[in-house]
Amino acid sequence: MAANGTKGGQLARQAAMLCQDAQFQLYLDRRRRTKHGMTESQLPDGTHNTEDARDWLCAACQIQSRAELDHHVTAAATFRRIRQRFFAWKHHQGSPA
Repeated sequence: MAANGTKGGQLARQAAMLCQDAQFQLYLDRRRRTKHGMTESQLPDGTHNTEDARDWLCAACQIQSRAELDHHVTAAATFRRIRQRFFAWKHHQGSPA
C-alpha cells in the first residue's frame, strides 16, 4: 500500500516490474543522453537503477507512488505511452521481448 493509503493494482505491478527491468533502465540512460546531447562518457550505460527508474516514472506521470497509476486516468495514460515507447525502442534495438 502506498504511503497515502492508495492500494496499487495491475498497473502498479506492471510499473514496478518495468522499473526493475535492466533494459528499461538502459532505455532511460540512452533517452537522457539523447535529450540532453550527452556523450556515453558523460552518462554511461548502467547509470539508472531501479530506484532511479521509479523516481523518473513517478515524475513523468506526476504521481507520488506507482499505486496511484490504478486510480488516476491521466497518470495511467502517461504510463501506457511510456511503456509503448519503451517496447518500440526495445523492438528497434532487436532485443528479445
